[in-house]
Amino acid sequence: MSVDLLMRPRRVMMTLDAVGGVWRYALDLAAGLEGEGIRTLLVGSGPAPNARQRAECAAVGAELHWTDLPLDWLVADADALAEVPASLARIAMNWQADLLHLNLPSQAAGLEIDLPVVVASHSCVSTWWRAVRGDRLPADRSWLERHNALGFRRAEVVLVPSRSHGESVTAVYGPQPRLEVVHNAAAVPPIACGKTEMVLSAGRWWDEAKNGRTLDQAAAASPWPVVMAGALQGPNGERVRLDHARAAGELPPHELRQLMREAAIFAAPSRYEPFGLAVLEAAGSGAALLLADIPTFRELWADAAIFVPPHEPAAFAEAIQALADDPPWRFDLAERARRRAGTFTTHRQLTGTLRAYGTAMLRHAPAGASGSTS
Repeated sequence: MSVDLLMRPRRVMMTLDAVGGVWRYALDLAAGLEGEGIRTLLVGSGPAPNARQRAECAAVGAELHWTDLPLDWLVADADALAEVPASLARIAMNWQADLLHLNLPSQAAGLEIDLPVVVASHSCVSTWWRAVRGDRLPADRSWLERHNALGFRRAEVVLVPSRSHGESVTAVYGPQPRLEVVHNAAAVPPIACGKTEMVLSAGRWWDEAKNGRTLDQAAAASPWPVVMAGALQGPNGERVRLDHARAAGELPPHELRQLMREAAIFAAPSRYEPFGLAVLEAAGSGAALLLADIPTFRELWADAAIFVPPHEPAAFAEAIQALADDPPWRFDLAERARRRAGTFTTHRQLTGTLRAYGTAMLRHAPAGASGSTS
């Protein structure tokens, strides 16, 4: 019998934020858990969700509890996080959770609660810094790395969305014997429609790691219009300006998915990407992929994309020109990407996560204990 069938929680408390991809990850996973009869409490930190996001959460069926707790990457020092562990423990106990799924490793630092803890690393400032700046965190931010390290040690299971990100975590924090890879997934089924001579990209463009300036510069020499969807200003005050690409702004999920169905090419210039959910959604919608040559994209999309150096706008422009000039090649790449996308299913993600939950519960259980909590 597999581990996830031996022990399964009835009530999972999961943390999330409304700023980036963790929101989509948590809602898709919560929907899967609810479908398995597992109740989910989503506990939010950082900037509050908007009305559309709250409606999305209500549609999933999970409970949503928003706190005034901060996100670690938006605060100046460790003192700002002092109330986080006790607050999360209190919420979990009041709600009678069976397991905690924390989507920020630092949230598990100093956590005192007699429950199994699963920590997911979707990204972190330390691995971001190493990939984008080529160095370790500066001394005035080292407290954050220490908090993450404590969080990893506190967890019964550490989840990462790709092998490449797991290697980045290990390079910064040392060996992680409890690390498990569970790929992200896309819940939206592809819908066939005619393709438009357009290059689409999507991301939090204010984030330096998304490398929006490179794609914007490439747009100046692109034979097709380049549309960049996503925020240009972040909650930390970072901002980017687009001079050549068309800025589509932040779009509701259904509008972005429609653009993905229309776009013949999807470009992702990221210098750091633990997974890249937008790439997966675009591939499932039948776009040919033009990706920065970074380890994560090589791992996940191998022979199903064109790879170019992330710092070379001319290379992106030349690749767009080559794809525009060769429709059969472009169609073949798009089909290969679509087939690859079909392997990253929500069922597979749910199964892997449930197995991780079961492992965490077994590790947390007293010696000799067994059986299901459901």
